[in-house]
Amino acid sequence: MSDLVTGDAVVLGLRPARLPSRALAILLDLVVYVAGFLLISVGLVLATASLDGAARAAVSVASFLLVLVGVPIAVETLSHGRSLGKAACGLRVVRDDGGPIRFRHALVRGAFGVFELLLTFGSVACIASLFSERGRRLGDVFAGTLVIRERVPGARVMPVPPPPPWLAGRFGGLDLSAVPDGLWLAIRQYLTRMGQLDPQVGASMAARLADDLVARTGAPPPVGVPAAAFLMAVVHERQSRDAARAFRPQPVPGAAPVAYGQPVPGVMPPVAPAPAPVVPVAAVPVPVPVEPPRATGFAPPA
Repeated sequence: MSDLVTGDAVVLGLRPARLPSRALAILLDLVVYVAGFLLISVGLVLATASLDGAARAAVSVASFLLVLVGVPIAVETLSHGRSLGKAACGLRVVRDDGGPIRFRHALVRGAFGVFELLLTFGSVACIASLFSERGRRLGDVFAGTLVIRERVPGARVMPVPPPPPWLAGRFGGLDLSAVPDGLWLAIRQYLTRMGQLDPQVGASMAARLADDLVARTGAPPPVGVPAAAFLMAVVHERQSRDAARAFRPQPVPGAAPVAYGQPVPGVMPPVAPAPAPVVPVAAVPVPVPVEPPRATGFAPPA
């Protein structure tokens, strides 16, 4: 669970999976992967019977790395942290902030899994999980991931509410690189549970989280924006950036890089419309708007 506790003694947090359920999920995955490895090994032995011993050994090592290391990494990446064993046990691998994992998280977990699960028969993973507060093995610690329970009796996964339409795209230039995963997790948990909190307690928590977020981004607090709406808009901005990075078109292999400002080969540059004729008008004095006083932060209600 998270360390964020409300005034009503409600703990907001994910439900980490414990050692028995994780061990059962890993055992189911290993049964499937080892069965596939044995079938592929038999086929490779028959196919490489005419090769020498060194070549057969190289093919065996390559098949071992492909089936028992590469396949689990690919499965976790494509299924967003839900392999066959985890799906059967109701588990999923997520980031520390509750978001879906990507290839780099699955790669680190798979690399450490060779030592933790295969070479030591799971003993290192069991010891690390028993000493971890949230039941994480070494691969989870170095990858920044957590295995959680998805099927919880009486619980329903609530999505993060969208921001008000008038705040959409307002924080596109905000620097979010210094915001830690723990703060993102606390914000996501508050937004998904804020409807269950007392209004005064929820407003106080929103103000505290918004002040922490403003301190991490280094930008002044927006004027006239409620703290909860500010948190919704910033979380929505981060999700939009993650989606843009995930679906960004990859460069063509072998293509030469194009300098900034130069035309891209094969792409027609946009044609600028002809400027409208300028009609001289008489000079009219324009009133100078007076800016309202800037707010100093998010203050909870008294």
